[in-house]
Amino acid sequence: MPTHRYVWLHGFASSPESSKARFAQGRFRERGAELLVPDLNEPEFRSLTVTRMLEQLDAIADAPLPDGSLPKLVLCGSSLGGFTAATWAASRADRTHALVLLAPAFDLAARWEASMKPDALAQWRRDGDYPLEHYAHGRKERLSIGFLDDARTHAPFPLSGAPTLVLQGTRDEVVAPELAREFTRRMQTAHNRIKLVELDDGHELNKDLARLWTEIEKHLDEAVCF
Repeated sequence: MPTHRYVWLHGFASSPESSKARFAQGRFRERGAELLVPDLNEPEFRSLTVTRMLEQLDAIADAPLPDGSLPKLVLCGSSLGGFTAATWAASRADRTHALVLLAPAFDLAARWEASMKPDALAQWRRDGDYPLEHYAHGRKERLSIGFLDDARTHAPFPLSGAPTLVLQGTRDEVVAPELAREFTRRMQTAHNRIKLVELDDGHELNKDLARLWTEIEKHLDEAVCF
């Protein structure tokens, strides 16, 4: 009887149909495991926040297993999904079995503000929402300023005791590799189990999906998740 539930959290303005999510689902299926990929855009993109995503994870974690027990989660998260997975695990240690973080978007609020021009940031706050490119939907969609305000309420580098693998592209121009290195240093200081694997790739980490899976499978085998 399984005691874990496997969940993949896609990135910002992505979807469950992302190439990495679909690839991972296939590999998990080959291992006899179901990988859940919730749509973090639901119920609407405009009201997206990290807190809302955490609540979606809570609902998944609180759904009993067939024997009536509650599962521990094995979380894989890409970019914003990686930051959210780490944030969930940091406050729910007893419900987290292992983490796989792909180009995790640490220091979310500060980086987001720094990436926007001051006039655009002012317009976002004045109007209450702002049009941003939604890559999965193929169009611009408006996002509430609540996304940024909520991001400020979460720790920039959330630390948990779960065995953690971080996969980071050295040519990532969206999330600087130094963020993954800083997170790793902080985890090591806290004497937690952490491994950082840097890959010759960009933010999407889709250059070599077979290598990606090799690292994920090894980590989950060592964490006794399969």
